[in-house]
Amino acid sequence: MNFFKQNIYAVKTLWGLSKSRVLHMAVKSAVGYFEWLFGSIFFARYIVHALETEAAFSEIMTFIFVVALVLGVCALYSSYVDMCVNPITGNIVRRGLYARLYAKARNVELRCYEDAEFYNKYTMALDDADGRIMQTGRTFFGILSGIVASGVAFYVMYTIDPFSVLFVLSPILGNFFFGAIMSRLEAKQYAENTPHNRKAGYVTRVMYLAEFAKEVRMSNIFRLMVSRFDESVRGNHAVADKFAVRGTFSLWLKNITTFSLVFQGMVIYAAYRAMVTESIGLAELAILFSAMVTTSWIFIGLFGMISESLKNCVFINYLRGFLEYKEEIPEEQDGLALAEKISTIEFKNVSFVYKNGHHAIKNCSLVIHGGETIAFAGHNGAGKSTLIKLLFRLYDPTEGEILLNGINIKEYNLKAYRRLFAAAFQDYKIFSMSVRDNVLLEKSGDAEAALKQAGVWEEINKLQNGIGTTLTKEFDENGAVLSEGNIQKVVVARAFANPAPVQVYDEPSSALDPIAEYNLYTSIMAASRGHTTLFISHRLSSVADADIVYVMENGEIIERGSHHELMAAGKKYAEMFMMQAQSYSADLEGA
Repeated sequence: MNFFKQNIYAVKTLWGLSKSRVLHMAVKSAVGYFEWLFGSIFFARYIVHALETEAAFSEIMTFIFVVALVLGVCALYSSYVDMCVNPITGNIVRRGLYARLYAKARNVELRCYEDAEFYNKYTMALDDADGRIMQTGRTFFGILSGIVASGVAFYVMYTIDPFSVLFVLSPILGNFFFGAIMSRLEAKQYAENTPHNRKAGYVTRVMYLAEFAKEVRMSNIFRLMVSRFDESVRGNHAVADKFAVRGTFSLWLKNITTFSLVFQGMVIYAAYRAMVTESIGLAELAILFSAMVTTSWIFIGLFGMISESLKNCVFINYLRGFLEYKEEIPEEQDGLALAEKISTIEFKNVSFVYKNGHHAIKNCSLVIHGGETIAFAGHNGAGKSTLIKLLFRLYDPTEGEILLNGINIKEYNLKAYRRLFAAAFQDYKIFSMSVRDNVLLEKSGDAEAALKQAGVWEEINKLQNGIGTTLTKEFDENGAVLSEGNIQKVVVARAFANPAPVQVYDEPSSALDPIAEYNLYTSIMAASRGHTTLFISHRLSSVADADIVYVMENGEIIERGSHHELMAAGKKYAEMFMMQAQSYSADLEGA
């Protein structure tokens, strides 16, 4: 039943993507079996019968001409499908399917990417998704046409010699029983190999992506990468060893029952009927033998497609599971309209635990008033960035709630809610697109003005195509590779270009020297006037002008107050500030 459901799902999905592809799949499959049956059974039967009855030569030649014409049209149609229909509809299916997959990948919450089991299934769902779903459609219609063709061939054999139909039971046993075992084994082997293949794929990406090139050449990480690759190979070997004996024995039984018992048995039986009992003539013998061979190969092909379809069903199951996954935080979630003004943002007894059990946020409570400049300080791993992800609803709290203007943020339209925020992330990514696209991210805005505010316009303007220059050389040999500091300024320019009411800067100056950092924060403070601004930083010199500083440690807020209040308190913040101030003084003296 699951086999049938998965195939129907695949065909329905294909139908929604390209009706033409599905129709031609069905027709071509039927035409192929028609050519096979007609050429190997009915054509031969007519010719033998015509010769036995001494039919007129012109009648025989007319029949041959009509058959040649019909088969020629069938061959022309098959060629048209292969060379014209399939390439065009294949691109339509590919575009439509991956559009759905990419949309789903964008919509699933970040937790899914941290769930190894989910991520493995997601990887398998995207693995040649268009090719696999089209192959599933082909095998589905092949199975339907094969069943009809098998019935016709079976009937022809029965009319000649009822006992001969017993020989086709052997490939049924070989393919249906042992073939099913083989398919299940291959599906399990594929699933168990996936984590090892992902690990090998990661090593491959590291070795060819430019962003890793310096570390690979300036360290011993190459040996660790090779070790990781070898580990994946050993994992694949272990999986192969696990399935070797069962696979070998099952394949041997499948081949014996599918081929040897059928063809040798047919030859012996036909020879016995013709030469020993003399109960069948040479003409009937030729037709019977042709029908038996055709029927056997149809059954072999049919159950081969069933076995292939069983394997494809595993993939379809992953694909379907991914596409039908119900997001905990659906991107299309509708809800309340947003007020024009942000009065308060409140974290109320908020805790958050990652799936691995790590307690990232512990019972945090705070209130941010509209227009305030708020800083979150603390060492790396203190929970600062997680707090912001909760604010953005990239995660939902495990306990507690976050309120905007007194209303739980879950009640708002999600897309409208997220438009409240402009962000420069700590773990930013640069896309292989133009500088302009990297700043605006397909939003409206003034990229040039934003780059000037970030202090990187002069460097950008010197590039070959200025703001239109592609960043990275992955797809453009004339692309630009900026310094880490300038890249970080481009990322900050993303926030400058977005006039959202809440500006969020997550470690925006980690790649900058103290002077460049000071200049950038001066620009940030100027650009943030009239906005609610949130800073995340472990460099405390950058948060001294904030209205309130929240100091975090191990997921908890351990201090809060203005810079002057915290310095007067003489606790953790003051200790950290004084240590960093000494380091800055040393850096400036050295400069």
